[in-house]
Amino acid sequence: MTLLDVAREAGVSPSTVSRILNGTARVTSDKRQAVESAISKLDFKPNLFARSLKTGTTMTIGILAQDIESPFYTRAMKGIETGLLGSGYAPIIVSGHWDAREEAERVRLLMTRRIDGVVILTGHMDDAQIVEFARHQPIVVTGRHLDSHNIIAIKLDQVRGGYLATRHLISLGHRRIAHIAGVRDHDDAKDRYQGYLQAHEEAGLTPDPELVVQGDFTEPGGLLAMTRLLDGGRSFTAVFCANDQSAFGARVVLYRRGIRVPDDVSLVGVDDLPAAAYLTPPITTVRQPIYEMGLYAANALLGMLGHTAEEVQVPPLELIVRETTRRV
Repeated sequence: MTLLDVAREAGVSPSTVSRILNGTARVTSDKRQAVESAISKLDFKPNLFARSLKTGTTMTIGILAQDIESPFYTRAMKGIETGLLGSGYAPIIVSGHWDAREEAERVRLLMTRRIDGVVILTGHMDDAQIVEFARHQPIVVTGRHLDSHNIIAIKLDQVRGGYLATRHLISLGHRRIAHIAGVRDHDDAKDRYQGYLQAHEEAGLTPDPELVVQGDFTEPGGLLAMTRLLDGGRSFTAVFCANDQSAFGARVVLYRRGIRVPDDVSLVGVDDLPAAAYLTPPITTVRQPIYEMGLYAANALLGMLGHTAEEVQVPPLELIVRETTRRV
């Protein structure tokens, strides 16, 4: 079925059908109803490729994540998907794997597909590279402060996240608090570590540097980091993990070593991933509004593309106390 078939069925001109499909027609309600009925009856599907040649748009949005297997990015992309509902835009998702060069290559790949805009979910690409890409495409980027033309950036207070987690443990009487850090040189990881230090300083405590071990925001990274902590022989009564996935991995090691959570060691993560509430025991964590961030990114990009989009409020990070922490 073609646009001409729809026009004949509806009894209108092909140009009227085209303008209704593009949303630019001012027609009477009966004509619009006739066209919509014809489209439904004939099961007409617009030729998006032909439309893109005419309008210069492809109705596609590029999304640069870091690891599509990560539940963090799955949750963020769910928010983006919801934000795009009803807009006619379809997402194309690629991964950068925490590598600045690969991230840039992925964005260039998206741009060769003539996408209409890009959402960049965190990453290691430097600001200058993103500004350069924004000369050609509107961009929404999360996890950083960046003020430049054709860019909307949003960053949550990750220092507060680390502070909330550590202050909670200190309030329960813990004084030997280990920290499994996130990806090296990643802003969120560095900020959460600063929050860890800030909470200690506020309480008049000096953290043991030997209790800070490197992770990588993944379950295997948390598992290896906890193994190093225990094998290092330094005593601790609590662990603040830079994210929930690290906490999941750390929890496995504690279980295998016969260390009870929270009876022997308290455990806190960050993100509040869906699985955090359903483990045994459910994990205390700092909730990030991951879904809302994705929703915000989609709506912000639609606004940059000239579409009416609702304003999305992104709530601050908050502590969610469950069953992996207790008073010493």
